[in-house]
Amino acid sequence: MAFHASDFDYSLPAELIAQDPLPDRAASRLLVLERASGGIRHARFPDIVDLVAAEDVLVLNVSRVIPARLHGKRDTGRVAELLLVRELPDGTWLALGHPGGKLKPRRRLTVGDDSTVEIVEPLGGGLRRVRFVGALDARGTLAKYGEVPLPPYIRRPPRADDRERYQTVYAAHDGSVAAPTAGLHFTLELLARLRAKGVAVAELDLHVGPGTFKPVQVDDVRRHRMDLEAYVVSNRAATTINGRRQAGGRIWAVGTTVARALETCAGEGGLVTPGAGQTRLFIHPPFAFRAVDRLLTNFHLPRSTLLMLVCAFGGYEQVMRAYGEAIERRYRFYSYGDAMAVV
Repeated sequence: MAFHASDFDYSLPAELIAQDPLPDRAASRLLVLERASGGIRHARFPDIVDLVAAEDVLVLNVSRVIPARLHGKRDTGRVAELLLVRELPDGTWLALGHPGGKLKPRRRLTVGDDSTVEIVEPLGGGLRRVRFVGALDARGTLAKYGEVPLPPYIRRPPRADDRERYQTVYAAHDGSVAAPTAGLHFTLELLARLRAKGVAVAELDLHVGPGTFKPVQVDDVRRHRMDLEAYVVSNRAATTINGRRQAGGRIWAVGTTVARALETCAGEGGLVTPGAGQTRLFIHPPFAFRAVDRLLTNFHLPRSTLLMLVCAFGGYEQVMRAYGEAIERRYRFYSYGDAMAVV
């Protein structure tokens, strides 16, 4: 079956888009979709401890969200905005800018008295290369002036508490401009309970780029091109994952980012090869998963590559039916919303 972008449309009442995190990370609801039967049941997120078997391995994305959004003034005095994406080997940065048409080469954006950004060159797709020419370098500028890059569907300014809540409790390595949101529900106490049960926990990095929010705009989804995202799967992580698989355990991907990283590195028999690189793997139906046995995820935007990945894993009709039931039962959607386990 050939899929079109419109196949992944659905109607979501605006009030179901979560604008704020719950006071308790683990208080989210959890929709459980069984792939084999298509059955749906409704639980609470702490029930994940019962869903994950002692012999399984939980794979986490420990990438940390950077305060990537910068506001400043152009030479004309008019305001402009940059979203830093990632640092390049020569010390310049990839960035998205607004208003894009005004941020031409050699023009500068003053972020503060001690921080100025110069536009080096446009790179297409809205991206441009920039360099920091003031007293503060990029990291110093982000630390002092950077803003949490909340997704565009959260229609409020970032608050101080977003710096902690739009971040997993296990985030370790700077690099993402969007949170790997499936992990936002975990608390240290929940992870301790899983480990005490015998569940192994493996960590990898996939640094989430702004392309995660980019809708598929071509009719034939096979023609969509993903943005590059950097990943690292360590020897230790691969050894843990492969050891659990060979012993009969199942691999739980906590989020679509983990699923993409694992499937990028998966070989025959689902064994994972350690390594570092960049991936633009686009997972959409049909797709034969090799490394991932279970998927924990949030509810995603219509026409998004994230929804397409979930449909590839859980079955198109079953996932779309589950979304319909989640809407009917008033689940909270998107980054600060509820969770879904596909088992």
